[in-house]
Amino acid sequence: MKTLQRIAGYGLTASVLCMVAWVTFTLWARPLMLPDEGRYVGVAWEMLRSGEWLTPTLNGLPYFHKPPLFYWITAASMWLWGPHEWAARVASLLGAALGATAMYAFTRRWSGERAARAGLVVLLAQPLWLVAGQFANLDMLVAGCISATIVLLAHAVLLADHGKPWRAVLTGAWTMAALGVLAKGLIGFVLPAMVIFVWLVLQRRWRSLFSLLWWPGILIFLVLTAPWFVAMQQRFPDFLDYFFVVQHFKRFAQGGFNNVMPFWFYPVVLCISFLPWLPWLVRSVRPKDAASATQQAIRLLMLVWPILVVAFFSLPKSKLLGYVLPAVPPLAFMAADGFLSNGPLSRGALRLWWGGAGLASVLSLGMLTWLTAHPTHYNKSTQDFAVVLKAQRSPEEPIVMLDSYYFDLPFYARLTTPVTLSDHWDDPDLHRRDNQRKELADAGQFDKAAADGRLILPDALPALLCRSPTTWVLGPTSAPDRYPFLAAATDMRHHNGTTLWRVDTSSPAMASALGCV
Repeated sequence: MKTLQRIAGYGLTASVLCMVAWVTFTLWARPLMLPDEGRYVGVAWEMLRSGEWLTPTLNGLPYFHKPPLFYWITAASMWLWGPHEWAARVASLLGAALGATAMYAFTRRWSGERAARAGLVVLLAQPLWLVAGQFANLDMLVAGCISATIVLLAHAVLLADHGKPWRAVLTGAWTMAALGVLAKGLIGFVLPAMVIFVWLVLQRRWRSLFSLLWWPGILIFLVLTAPWFVAMQQRFPDFLDYFFVVQHFKRFAQGGFNNVMPFWFYPVVLCISFLPWLPWLVRSVRPKDAASATQQAIRLLMLVWPILVVAFFSLPKSKLLGYVLPAVPPLAFMAADGFLSNGPLSRGALRLWWGGAGLASVLSLGMLTWLTAHPTHYNKSTQDFAVVLKAQRSPEEPIVMLDSYYFDLPFYARLTTPVTLSDHWDDPDLHRRDNQRKELADAGQFDKAAADGRLILPDALPALLCRSPTTWVLGPTSAPDRYPFLAAATDMRHHNGTTLWRVDTSSPAMASALGCV
């Protein structure tokens, strides 16, 4: 028995290592994509360079769109391995590994090694899962936490059914739920709770439902989550209202946010993503009379899980691809289940299966390769400008950005202080549109003194430039049409519609253009 357990342990370890190697294959190759990767990695960079690990900041202003777990992991990763793209994407890698490992271990325990490996193949061949595992934002991290929470809760229920110890597993489930909340907010708890609740209610298992409300688990959840929220509320009296009411409930119920899509958006995306496995997904839904009660319960869970996730995220008008990631692992299980439940496999079925997996993998790698080879087609990275700044700028020389905040510049230029941003901050429509201007304006409301010095109106820019012998200005190449004094500045680098100027007020022409006294 011990030998068999040791072999099974080696199998799990080997599968996890292969999975991590696959997901990290091109993790390092691309510049940070804007705005998401630049924004979230930029917040983590500020956390690392400032030493302020409690309050997330964007350009030195408190940034409460999301909780801190992603920033903590990313800042710690960059502290260990340096500020590189692959280190900045470790949190997403961990989320992908957590979700895939939890799903693999759960399936292996209750459905066998063969089903677990088949499900893992489907999951890792998914373009959604692979690309998201290499994309530095919060979606994959919370998807991994949600998936781990659901399978641990279900695992605890099934262990109790078989008369085996289950409380340690339930402790792990509450811990994962807490990490999910710290990763992206209430959905880290709400989605697993909703899935397990519906799953148990459909089976009329009321006793199992109440047993999951185990007070030590609830206590662990509160101990892990409450301190950060309490600390932020003590520092910023409007924090809880902004974080929960504005960023959760209003964002879910109201319009005005990014990427408005129709209700059917996610079903279509998932059908396309699972196109090679659609026949087996359909076959998995069919009733199987010979299945044991445990297998029927697992199949019901895997059916309820993606339906609820898709329905939940289809209700808001704003829909981003990453939101639907928690639905991918159970669909991978269903595809594998449909494939394996048809008795002995013919050569034709195996060829079709591996052909689909190969095609999906090639498409995934092709997408990542294209993004690596053609960064300017999708991204206005500031890497080139950061090279100039690191080579020629003195640390005390200020930086001004025009019209837009270039999220990735602090990371690539290794900036140690915030920049000044010139824009129309008095625009009455500023808070009605979900964009980076609104994000910075919202952050400025939590520290108005700092915001007054960093978020300035265009009319105040000449006076600001006159106060420093040398200032670096980054903005659209067309900016001199609105800021005529830039015609006297030195063009240090221009690329992809963006220009970096050096403003030297010791030059009589520059001082005259600015009106410096």
